[in-house]
Amino acid sequence: MDHLGEQEQAVLDMVKANPFAGQQEIATMLGLARSTVAAHIVQLIQKGYILGRGYVLPAARRAVCMGGAVLDRKYRAIETLKPGTSNPAEGFRSPGGVARNVAENLALLGTETSFVSIVGNDEPGREILRHMRERGIDVTQTQVSDSGRTAEYAAILDPSGELQMGLADMAIFDEFGPAILDRVWPHLAAATWIFVDCNLPADTIAALIARKHGARFRIAIDAVSTPKVQRLPRDLTGIDLIFMNLTEANAFLGRSGEADIDNARAAALGLQQAGATQAVVSMGPHGIAVAGSDATVVLPAVKAHPVDMTGAGDAMIAATLHRLIEGDGVIDAARIGSLLAALTTESPTSVHHALSAHFLETNLYRLDA
Repeated sequence: MDHLGEQEQAVLDMVKANPFAGQQEIATMLGLARSTVAAHIVQLIQKGYILGRGYVLPAARRAVCMGGAVLDRKYRAIETLKPGTSNPAEGFRSPGGVARNVAENLALLGTETSFVSIVGNDEPGREILRHMRERGIDVTQTQVSDSGRTAEYAAILDPSGELQMGLADMAIFDEFGPAILDRVWPHLAAATWIFVDCNLPADTIAALIARKHGARFRIAIDAVSTPKVQRLPRDLTGIDLIFMNLTEANAFLGRSGEADIDNARAAALGLQQAGATQAVVSMGPHGIAVAGSDATVVLPAVKAHPVDMTGAGDAMIAATLHRLIEGDGVIDAARIGSLLAALTTESPTSVHHALSAHFLETNLYRLDA
């Protein structure tokens, strides 16, 4: 969180008291030059305390999700998969993408949420944006490309819902360069948390982290996959919370090991030592390791009856961020994240079809089951 100077704070207090006050009026009441007030207002916009023209004040708690907007196509085999031949399967189609899924989960949980991404000027892109608007998500800052196709992801699942192969057409995200950050910066600067997935180019992720200085938001990042973990800077300083699974964490840290408690704890601590303030390392059905500011713990996975594992990690991230925004510490927040991950595996959709704050609350008992 940025610390405001005395004059900046005085100008902000005046704007809060009267958002329609002009710069000269503010200057007269504070005994400052109009040019000084104008400079302070520019700084308050850059730091996210004012949303720009009209001195609109941002919501007290708001999340912005940046990254993948994808049309998901999932095919679950009816019988054991046999390579080299046609396999009978059930097909599903829905909006997906890590950041998009996180945004939808957050909105359904009641967090005011915006989504910043890039889609093609095509029917899949319009379908994704229409679906998100219906969920109450602000998509006004999402870019529409006339040259690229909306990203698509095809998942091949075995009869139990475990992913066997994923195919991704994500070329459109190469267009999401650092210049887009300039276009949407007041919107970003006013956020409480910005969540980013590594579908974005490495230079865009680096630029966002570099520009965090002086703004009031905190940054959470998810690695997405083992190849995309290489898009992260080697020095994770400036990242407030990093999410990875154990394979991704080991790849980033250049280490190896089994999916056990000690290895996950060591990986979470390793991400902290690399510069992240806090880290969550997931092990699927084996639980998650959380390296907080004061302690490192391993939380067991919540028992579930899974039908589809897709989206569980995104749900874990969303619930964790939702609880952080509500004021929980990272360990308590991650416990709720673990619960929503388990609940999501019991739904055939990547975002649980019944999700709401009330739905999550009625299932809290499962944390102790």
